[in-house]
Amino acid sequence: MKLYVVPTPIGNLDDMTFRAVKVLREVDIILAEDTRKTLILLKHYSIQTHLESYHKFNEHKITERIVERISDGKTIALVSDAGTPGISDPGFLLVRNCIAKGIEVECLPGATALIPAIVDSGLPCDRFCFEGFLPQKKGRQKKLAQLVDEERTMIFYESPYRTLKCLEQFAEIFGNDRKVSVSRELSKIHEETVNGTLSEVIEHFKTTEPKGEIVIILGGVKN
Repeated sequence: MKLYVVPTPIGNLDDMTFRAVKVLREVDIILAEDTRKTLILLKHYSIQTHLESYHKFNEHKITERIVERISDGKTIALVSDAGTPGISDPGFLLVRNCIAKGIEVECLPGATALIPAIVDSGLPCDRFCFEGFLPQKKGRQKKLAQLVDEERTMIFYESPYRTLKCLEQFAEIFGNDRKVSVSRELSKIHEETVNGTLSEVIEHFKTTEPKGEIVIILGGVKN
């Protein structure tokens, strides 16, 4: 009985590890954020393991039942749509409950968007803070105000539809000259990273619509 947390590619299916494929073939059940998306991955690697849904809309209802199934002898793997479960995706609740019940949890190393994005940025990556998705409304201003004096490089996830507005808000709070890097579609055909000051990158996205999955890397106050 065991829970495996298995990272999946953030875009390019070739980024799947040999070990991840092996684990997904051998477990009793795979829990997926979106079974339709995960099925594409499983078919690509000829994995026929039973698939079930586990996402933010049902995790609070079914986590306890899943923990009981593992306790009864099942070995289960958790995957998200892309990247490592628990990082801005469902996973934390299940891992915490398994640990509380004395169930072994093993997270495989693998894909995540934040690491290639910060390395591509050219900004200091020896120390950084990951903020994920900022609150869309309530608490957003307060959170950003808390980060004004942050010296470490900061990492944010953002929707392409809110990217320009987010950058403009950053400029108001952190200043036009703060260094920033925006990566999109990492590992995919149209991968792109735009580096510069906030004002420069804002001008870029005023004429070039941001598309795809977005990672924003913002320099710290002394970068």
